[in-house]
Amino acid sequence: MSKTLIRGAKILGGEAQDVLITDGVITAVGNDLTVSSAEGATVVEAAGQILLPGLVDLHTHLREPGREDSETVLTGTKAAAVGGFTAVHAMANTFPVADTAGVVEQVWRLGKESGYCDVQPVGAVTVGLEGKKLAELGAMHDSAAGVRVFSDDGKCVDDAVIMRRALEYVKAFDGVIAQHAQEPRLTAGAQMNEGIVSAELGLAGWPAVAEESIIARDVLLAAHVGSRVHICHLSTAGSVEIVRWAKSKGWNVTAEVTPHHLLLTDELVRSYNPVYKVNPPLRTEADVLALREALADGTIDCVATDHAPHPHEDKDCEWGAAAMGMVGLETALSVVQHTMVDTGLLDWAGVADRMSFRPAEIGRLKSHGRPVSPGEPANLTLVDPAYRGPVDPAGFASRSRNTPYEGRELPGRVTHTFLRGRATVVDGNLA
Repeated sequence: MSKTLIRGAKILGGEAQDVLITDGVITAVGNDLTVSSAEGATVVEAAGQILLPGLVDLHTHLREPGREDSETVLTGTKAAAVGGFTAVHAMANTFPVADTAGVVEQVWRLGKESGYCDVQPVGAVTVGLEGKKLAELGAMHDSAAGVRVFSDDGKCVDDAVIMRRALEYVKAFDGVIAQHAQEPRLTAGAQMNEGIVSAELGLAGWPAVAEESIIARDVLLAAHVGSRVHICHLSTAGSVEIVRWAKSKGWNVTAEVTPHHLLLTDELVRSYNPVYKVNPPLRTEADVLALREALADGTIDCVATDHAPHPHEDKDCEWGAAAMGMVGLETALSVVQHTMVDTGLLDWAGVADRMSFRPAEIGRLKSHGRPVSPGEPANLTLVDPAYRGPVDPAGFASRSRNTPYEGRELPGRVTHTFLRGRATVVDGNLA
């Protein structure tokens, strides 16, 4: 019998309590659990720390198969564990694309073998992400991977008929289409957010309306079909208003925001440092503030990292040639503490809701995003909120180092992560 006693942690930021884990399940929660009930347990002293349900990421790029130079399922799940995640959704834009039962099962089995967190594959909406023909949605759902989330992320499903058919198809098994909202004709050659900074720098702009027009279309389609649509990496104040309107209608629309869109702005592009090149691009300060408010009031359902690892050579080059994307698994919780908790916009219970409960519900992960209560799976994260320190990518578990936070001081540190009671991170280090 395996036992762990977490002593004196503040559950979801509330009063300090002890939590006993036995064989992967929470068996007791209370004050001063008796010595007899916890006899033989490994004791974790957690005074002053916050105990959260294990974090769930709806949007992770693990790159395997095909781009193992950037990341693998093993290294990506290690990074996830260090960041406090116990489950991640692996996006479909791999090589080959995860558009068949065979590929999603391969990714799912690699996740089972890695052991650092659960990996739930995301299936492609269209064959080869080409937007022309629906992929094997039913077969991927019926596979061992049990796919419920489908996305062509990296590309937009811009054909309205294809999008409608996808929404109709997944409705049969309560699936969801996660849309990368980007009208391709409005963003051809785009390098950054369209606005004052892009005009001054002479870089081709990515207008907010390219995102907002697709979101408007897709919430209408989801309402028409009666299906679920999820908006990936929402990034503009206008997008917030469209989602807020759709929710006021009672439509089944959810949305995510990335940590970097909660903190960074397009002013950073003045440095021409390609680490700030991302899709969708960094927006304005007004957009950032609107996104924070929307996450706080629940218009935006959850935080998703869009962890996008790239090898050194794809980022250490001139701006125009650089790949788009940032790593984010190992810094996500710190950025959320900095932008949402330390500003008073969310408490720790709100963080648990936006980074565990809601993403698990959207992805239909039954054993994640659960209360910290007896009888529940012991997927847990311990956070030291008092920690302050600079981000050092040299110590990342991820295979890639393309973080926009290098050298920036951020608050909070994950000290322990438990996957079904097994410690994957101990004292901030991989177990």
